[in-house]
Amino acid sequence: MRAVVIREPGDPDVLELQEVEAPACGPGEVRIAVAATAVNRADVMQRRGHYPPPPGASPYPGLECSGRVTEVGEGVDGFSVGDEVCALLSGGGYAEQVVVPAGQVLPVPAGVDLVDAAALPEVVCTVWSNVFMTAGLQPGETLLVHGGSSGIGTMAVQLGRAVGARVAVTAGTPEKLDRCRELGAQVLVNYRQEDFVERVREATGGHGADVVLDNMGAAYLARNVEVLATNGRLVVIGLQGGRRAELDLGTLLAKRAAVIATSLRARPAAEKATIVAAVREHVWPLLESGDVRPVVHTRMPLADAADAHRLLESSSHVGKIVLTV
Repeated sequence: MRAVVIREPGDPDVLELQEVEAPACGPGEVRIAVAATAVNRADVMQRRGHYPPPPGASPYPGLECSGRVTEVGEGVDGFSVGDEVCALLSGGGYAEQVVVPAGQVLPVPAGVDLVDAAALPEVVCTVWSNVFMTAGLQPGETLLVHGGSSGIGTMAVQLGRAVGARVAVTAGTPEKLDRCRELGAQVLVNYRQEDFVERVREATGGHGADVVLDNMGAAYLARNVEVLATNGRLVVIGLQGGRRAELDLGTLLAKRAAVIATSLRARPAAEKATIVAAVREHVWPLLESGDVRPVVHTRMPLADAADAHRLLESSSHVGKIVLTV
């Protein structure tokens, strides 16, 4: 099969489409002929040499895919050859074939295009596991999403709105904020011109954010704690703004608040299967009804993976960048 290989850590030009050996399908696994994959920040970090795949995972980038089942391993129930599916991967999505534990495979939601479905598994599992399973967002609460126009951001906005939360977002341009408004965000903060702490407090009558979904890490830590409501929950899922910062425990104690840092890729297969099952139960009906949808900025051929990485790193996109196989 063909796959995108990282020749060495570096800029996007180190990505190269090569002939490689196809993976073997073992017990409890499903082989998928990939129709599409999607580009995530984790792929960029892996390409730069800062985010190696977990032990046993494919060395090729790509944390999600869509396609058709071509082989079902021993002991797998619920999937058959020919099924249209999408899957959460530990790696290997930038390829013509992937093998994945059956617990991480989902049917393509009714009404969703097969290629667009590649934009779903990573963002939906990330948002549902963090905002709902971990932080416990409730109807009527306020959710603050940093990077609201990103792939994760556009899904978090939609899911927050769908459960009856008030959604606030930060983004860097009026155009991106307009897209967030279209998806259901009610509080729109241009982080280049406004202080999100002041804006969220103003919009909530001083209450603040009950849940904050943060991709920045250190750069935003102090202000994220400041914007939290009493009993608020800050979930850090990215480190684009650095790894180390000072935490005021006094403020945290006074608010009876929590700071939680999580990742998805390296979790055991059983934990991922639990998340995927919850997503299928709670999110798939919203996708099939049209209340929530994948937001795809553009489709590009797999051979253009380097250009797709350049586009992601430019931060000029809204939603997901999909690579077609």
